[in-house]
Amino acid sequence: MPKPEILDPQGKAVLGALPRLGFAGVADVRQGKRFELEFEGEVTPAVLAEVEQMAETLLSNPVIENYVVSVEQ
Repeated sequence: MPKPEILDPQGKAVLGALPRLGFAGVADVRQGKRFELEFEGEVTPAVLAEVEQMAETLLSNPVIENYVVSVEQ
């Protein structure tokens, strides 16, 4: 997700379009991106540490974006 201090023109465009489509009550929209990684075998703490490194060095721009790593079964 873009950090809060970074402008988000795509989010603002979505926010402007929602009322025109009949949706009310949304105060703000932030648009981000999502990566889904599948691993063979068990997701260990070592694998999670590697994914954190992937997110910081390749999958995100840590200067302007925040990221979250989570495991789904």
